[in-house]
Amino acid sequence: MQKRKKGRKLNRERDQRKALLKTLASSLLLNERIKTTEAKAKEVRPFVEKLITRAKKGDVASRRLLAGFFHDRIVKKLVDEIGPQYKTRQGGYTRITKIVPRKSDGARMATIELVK
Repeated sequence: MQKRKKGRKLNRERDQRKALLKTLASSLLLNERIKTTEAKAKEVRPFVEKLITRAKKGDVASRRLLAGFFHDRIVKKLVDEIGPQYKTRQGGYTRITKIVPRKSDGARMATIELVK
């Protein structure tokens, strides 16, 4: 019996979806808040949370794993600033807030931000 696969397709192929998640995550980590569609925000949230949990360790293996996803500038910010900021927090590093729908096509919009 077939089971449903986890995650959203976001009307994209696998490679496009992976690239989209990387760019959304890097924008979120650099700016600490982005405005996007609700579905994209819900999809990028677990991706970013796992990366922050990894960055909290701060060891060489974690840095190398993160370097496989992002540029040096983002890895440095993740490990040196964001990781220590959430040292005592056991998850829930991001917050999704729904905002008014986009005027042009009525898409549900949301802001996703890092919790302080």
